[in-house]
Amino acid sequence: MLGLLAEPSGCPPRSPTRGIDIESQGLFAGTRGRQIAGRFVVIPAAPFSYATTTDKETWRGLVGTLESMLRLHEHAPGTLTALSEYLFHRTGGMIGSLSQLVRGAAVLAIEDGSEAITEELLESVPIDFAAEQSERLTTPAKPTERRRRAA
Repeated sequence: MLGLLAEPSGCPPRSPTRGIDIESQGLFAGTRGRQIAGRFVVIPAAPFSYATTTDKETWRGLVGTLESMLRLHEHAPGTLTALSEYLFHRTGGMIGSLSQLVRGAAVLAIEDGSEAITEELLESVPIDFAAEQSERLTTPAKPTERRRRAA
């Protein structure tokens, strides 16, 4: 199996072709399919794990490294690192989804003049389809408050 399709050469990051399982869709079948196949690079990728303490520390280190590259004037260092678990569940542990989410939040922070990334701002950033599907499966359920019935 070829796995997930990376962006085609010269294709914008928000391309609808991202994340398509190319084998099951038969996109590279026939003459035209072979021509299309010549424009893509397959990048096998697996999400980070979050099962052990070491896994969590590795993910936290990745988030910290990404955060250290931000050049936002009002961003408090350590904010994203503190949100490591949230970011893991939001992105399904995929580095590309994490990068896209943080980059999108940084752009919004510059545009709105806040120059800082917060969880609220991150919530407003749309995520890619694969991360969205993973988020539904991995995010711990939030406790719901039971309502008392009036007698």
